[in-house]
Amino acid sequence: MGDYRQAFLELSLRCDALRFGEFHLKSGRTSPYFFNAGQFNSGAALAGLADCYAEALLESGLGFDMLFGPAYKGIPLATALAIALARRGRDVPVAFNRKEAKTHGEGGTLIGAPLAGRVLVVDDVITAGTAVRESVEIIRAAGARPAGVLIALDRQERGAEGQRSAAREAAESLGVPVVAVARLDDLLGFVADRPALALHRERLLAYRAQYGSLDG
Repeated sequence: MGDYRQAFLELSLRCDALRFGEFHLKSGRTSPYFFNAGQFNSGAALAGLADCYAEALLESGLGFDMLFGPAYKGIPLATALAIALARRGRDVPVAFNRKEAKTHGEGGTLIGAPLAGRVLVVDDVITAGTAVRESVEIIRAAGARPAGVLIALDRQERGAEGQRSAAREAAESLGVPVVAVARLDDLLGFVADRPALALHRERLLAYRAQYGSLDG
């Protein structure tokens, strides 16, 4: 496991963004774990998370010219990542959207830098993929090109359309790569190495056996 993946999972656990138990998801599934990026709710937590995003992005080799954060969780994520990249010597523009168009002042639905070139979408997870698809439509409508999608966690479980993961479904339908800081595989290794968490591994494995995607 890459150092940034382990750092991400440790940070998620400390911030209570990663929890174990019994959670009823929107999909109707009952999951033995839950991830909520909203729990990264302090400056230090966001800085640590952004560092993990930055390392995953740089390791991927994905080419991009600017960042786009879908409302709402993508807004602080893209902003924090832009700061982390600037600290690494890469200053890139960042933009995000409003849920509803503003009818006064500057108006419109977009805030930040004009969408141009290769635009990387930054979000927390891909479930139904609705936010990502809307983001790609916004980017293309502006005459820019989606470069890919960067997320925190890939649950590696089947999406709505078959045996592929929700992340793979989005990647194939939109024609862009999806990069994740960590995946369920990493989480399984993480809990196996920690006696206090090892008891959750069997439930994670059972959940994956029932709902895991066939594309890894």
